[in-house]
Amino acid sequence: MPLSHHPLITEFPEHKEAIHCLKMGDAHFQALMEKYEELDKHVFRIEDGSEPSEDSYVENLKKERLALKDDILQMLKAK
Repeated sequence: MPLSHHPLITEFPEHKEAIHCLKMGDAHFQALMEKYEELDKHVFRIEDGSEPSEDSYVENLKKERLALKDDILQMLKAK
């Protein structure tokens, strides 16, 4: 399976406008989005071999990314 990033705009294309609005006007959403993007990039670097790491560490990062994604989706649905 090819490696890929999981940007929010790709994960939630139906919420493109809400993502933009919240990113511009909600500091909490912006912080969550930045943390999500940071985790996504970190996971990608580990999976492509740029950063060596233990499997359990990667799995924890993925769980944290998923939790952030769930929080972000809840904010998008409330918009």
